[in-house]
Amino acid sequence: MFKTILVGTDGSEGATRAVQIAADLAASQDGATLHIVSVQKPMSASAIASSEMAVAGSAGAAMEWEEEAKQALDGTLEQSGRDAAREGLTVETHARFGSPAEVLCELAAHLQADLIVVGNRGMQGGRRFLGSVPNTVSHHSPCSVLIADTQ
Repeated sequence: MFKTILVGTDGSEGATRAVQIAADLAASQDGATLHIVSVQKPMSASAIASSEMAVAGSAGAAMEWEEEAKQALDGTLEQSGRDAAREGLTVETHARFGSPAEVLCELAAHLQADLIVVGNRGMQGGRRFLGSVPNTVSHHSPCSVLIADTQ
């Protein structure tokens, strides 16, 4: 039923639980592929202006930040890949910069995913109405969405 499953992670405990749920589900589907994505929001112009990068006036400093962020994403994905390892399961990882919800939906469309798995963190209180990742994904996903209880 679900051959291409996409799950997002930021390396948190809740996201790790979502990866495990997605991996278990994918492993139960013959021939499924699990895509794990980790997304870093790009540094905003105001953050750059208030940082030492503005003082240094260096585009090199911004590139250094981006490289460090990419390394952190890769580290998160490496750990998540180990957490998701199941016999017979194909796991692919994707490091991206952008809005987490937008990237999940765009990548799901590109991969023609059957399912996106997201944790329910951020679904309580005001964030539920102000654009949490699970809420946004559930409204804009090109495929089915499983919001997993990760709390």
